[in-house]
Amino acid sequence: MEIVERWKQRARALKTEVHALYLAYRDPRVPWYARVWVACVLAYAFSPIDLIPDPIPVLGYLDDMVLIPLGVVVALRMIPPGIMAEARLRAQAAARERKPTNWVAAVLIVAIWLLLAVVAVRLVLRVVSG
Repeated sequence: MEIVERWKQRARALKTEVHALYLAYRDPRVPWYARVWVACVLAYAFSPIDLIPDPIPVLGYLDDMVLIPLGVVVALRMIPPGIMAEARLRAQAAARERKPTNWVAAVLIVAIWLLLAVVAVRLVLRVVSG
Protein backbone atom coordinates (compact mmCIF):
# COMPACT_ATOMS: atom_id res chain seq x y z
CA MET A 1 0.00 0.00 0.00
CA GLU A 2 2.89 2.35 0.61
CA ILE A 3 3.82 2.26 -3.09
CA VAL A 4 0.29 3.21 -4.11
CA GLU A 5 0.31 6.13 -1.68
CA ARG A 6 3.65 7.35 -3.04
CA TRP A 7 2.29 7.24 -6.59
CA LYS A 8 -0.77 9.21 -5.49
CA GLN A 9 1.47 11.84 -3.91
CA ARG A 10 3.55 12.06 -7.08
CA ALA A 11 0.41 12.42 -9.18
CA ARG A 12 -0.84 15.25 -6.95
CA ALA A 13 2.56 16.95 -7.13
CA LEU A 14 2.58 16.65 -10.92
CA LYS A 15 -0.93 18.07 -11.08
CA THR A 16 0.14 21.07 -8.98
CA GLU A 17 3.26 21.49 -11.12
CA VAL A 18 1.19 21.47 -14.31
CA HIS A 19 -1.11 24.12 -12.82
CA ALA A 20 1.96 26.15 -11.84
CA LEU A 21 3.20 25.86 -15.43
CA TYR A 22 -0.12 27.24 -16.63
CA LEU A 23 0.20 30.18 -14.24
CA ALA A 24 3.81 30.77 -15.32
CA TYR A 25 2.74 30.57 -18.97
CA ARG A 26 0.46 33.55 -18.40
CA ASP A 27 3.28 35.64 -16.90
CA PRO A 28 4.57 38.20 -19.45
CA ARG A 29 8.15 37.78 -18.14
CA VAL A 30 8.32 34.22 -19.53
CA PRO A 31 10.18 34.01 -22.89
CA TRP A 32 8.05 33.33 -25.98
CA TYR A 33 9.71 29.97 -26.75
CA ALA A 34 8.97 28.75 -23.22
CA ARG A 35 5.34 29.83 -23.64
CA VAL A 36 5.04 27.84 -26.88
CA TRP A 37 6.54 24.74 -25.25
CA VAL A 38 4.35 25.07 -22.14
CA ALA A 39 1.25 25.52 -24.34
CA CYS A 40 2.09 22.25 -26.11
CA VAL A 41 2.70 20.40 -22.84
CA LEU A 42 -0.52 21.73 -21.30
CA ALA A 43 -2.52 20.92 -24.43
CA TYR A 44 -1.27 17.35 -24.32
CA ALA A 45 -1.73 17.02 -20.56
CA PHE A 46 -5.34 18.19 -20.66
CA SER A 47 -6.24 16.70 -24.02
CA PRO A 48 -8.82 13.92 -24.01
CA ILE A 49 -6.89 12.32 -26.89
CA ASP A 50 -3.59 10.52 -26.23
CA LEU A 51 -0.92 9.28 -28.63
CA ILE A 52 -1.47 5.82 -27.15
CA PRO A 53 -5.09 5.19 -25.99
CA ASP A 54 -5.42 4.46 -22.27
CA PRO A 55 -7.35 1.16 -22.72
CA ILE A 56 -4.22 -0.47 -24.19
CA PRO A 57 -2.72 -2.35 -21.21
CA VAL A 58 0.44 -0.79 -19.75
CA LEU A 59 1.32 1.20 -22.89
CA GLY A 60 -1.85 3.29 -22.58
CA TYR A 61 -0.63 4.98 -19.43
CA LEU A 62 3.03 4.95 -20.43
CA ASP A 63 2.69 8.11 -22.50
CA ASP A 64 1.03 9.90 -19.56
CA MET A 65 3.73 8.69 -17.17
CA VAL A 66 6.64 9.56 -19.48
CA LEU A 67 5.71 12.28 -21.97
CA ILE A 68 3.97 14.68 -19.60
CA PRO A 69 6.66 14.59 -16.89
CA LEU A 70 9.36 14.89 -19.57
CA GLY A 71 7.57 17.88 -21.08
CA VAL A 72 7.25 19.44 -17.62
CA VAL A 73 10.98 18.97 -16.94
CA VAL A 74 11.91 20.66 -20.22
CA ALA A 75 9.46 23.50 -19.54
CA LEU A 76 10.88 24.03 -16.05
CA ARG A 77 14.35 24.53 -17.54
CA MET A 78 13.00 27.23 -19.87
CA ILE A 79 11.13 29.29 -17.27
CA PRO A 80 13.12 31.58 -14.95
CA PRO A 81 13.26 30.03 -11.42
CA GLY A 82 11.82 33.11 -9.68
CA ILE A 83 8.75 33.15 -11.90
CA MET A 84 8.25 29.41 -11.41
CA ALA A 85 8.54 29.77 -7.61
CA GLU A 86 5.80 32.44 -7.64
CA ALA A 87 3.62 30.26 -9.88
CA ARG A 88 4.08 27.24 -7.58
CA LEU A 89 2.96 29.25 -4.56
CA ARG A 90 -0.13 30.44 -6.41
CA ALA A 91 -0.90 26.90 -7.64
CA GLN A 92 -0.57 25.46 -4.13
CA ALA A 93 -2.86 28.16 -2.75
CA ALA A 94 -5.40 27.49 -5.49
CA ALA A 95 -5.26 23.74 -4.82
CA ARG A 96 -6.11 24.36 -1.17
CA GLU A 97 -9.01 26.65 -2.08
CA ARG A 98 -10.59 25.02 -5.11
CA LYS A 99 -9.93 22.96 -8.18
CA PRO A 100 -8.74 25.06 -11.14
CA THR A 101 -10.98 24.91 -14.20
CA ASN A 102 -10.64 26.72 -17.44
CA TRP A 103 -13.46 25.83 -19.79
CA VAL A 104 -12.18 28.14 -22.53
CA ALA A 105 -8.90 26.23 -22.65
CA ALA A 106 -10.73 22.89 -22.60
CA VAL A 107 -12.98 23.88 -25.51
CA LEU A 108 -9.99 25.22 -27.43
CA ILE A 109 -8.03 21.99 -26.96
CA VAL A 110 -10.96 19.84 -28.07
CA ALA A 111 -11.53 22.12 -31.09
CA ILE A 112 -7.87 21.80 -32.12
CA TRP A 113 -8.00 18.00 -31.86
CA LEU A 114 -11.24 17.90 -33.86
CA LEU A 115 -9.72 20.13 -36.54
CA LEU A 116 -6.66 17.87 -36.73
CA ALA A 117 -8.92 14.81 -36.99
CA VAL A 118 -10.88 16.40 -39.86
CA VAL A 119 -7.66 17.26 -41.67
CA ALA A 120 -6.36 13.71 -41.17
CA VAL A 121 -9.59 12.15 -42.47
CA ARG A 122 -9.59 14.43 -45.52
CA LEU A 123 -5.97 13.50 -46.28
CA VAL A 124 -6.73 9.80 -45.96
CA LEU A 125 -9.80 10.11 -48.20
CA ARG A 126 -7.76 12.01 -50.78
CA VAL A 127 -5.10 9.29 -50.81
CA VAL A 128 -7.66 6.48 -50.96
CA SER A 129 -9.75 8.03 -53.74
CA GLY A 130 -6.86 8.98 -55.65
